Amino acid sequence: MRILGIDPGLHLTGYAVVESRGFKPAIAEAGVIRLNPRMDASKRLVELHQQISQLLKEFKIDQMGVEQLYAHYKHPRTAILMGHARGVILLAAAQADIPITHMPSTLVKKMITGNVHAGKAQVQKSVMMLCRLPQLPTPSDTADAIAVAWVLAGRLMRVGR
Repeated sequence: MRILGIDPGLHLTGYAVVESRGFKPAIAEAGVIRLNPRMDASKRLVELHQQISQLLKEFKIDQMGVEQLYAHYKHPRTAILMGHARGVILLAAAQADIPITHMPSTLVKKMITGNVHAGKAQVQKSVMMLCRLPQLPTPSDTADAIAVAWVLAGRLMRVGR
């Protein structure tokens, strides 16, 4: 089974492809989709949709985990923009008939670090150790996407899907 983990954004969208192998997941690919912040938002959304669709097709994804939207009430504009990015990501998965699991960041952080309030650096370090990576996954969006995919893979392996 191949799982695509996504940390959505309109500038950087982290992604990670994790394969279930035996009793432990393994990273097949991870990185970020970089979108030009000077480009019109609608054009960035088209580009994001195309890139996600390509990942789904190229890696023959079976399941997708997407970090749930969280926004602080002081930054409602950020939530709206993130919602746009998340929407085109969900659209790409629906068009490819790929099941989606919405992953709360607090659950992912708890499972990866043991701390629901873990910061970016702590998530990066935990992902590096857990996945036995030679260096910190950067930027932090990549680490977040790996964490989403890793937690979802573990959940699916436990229930035997």
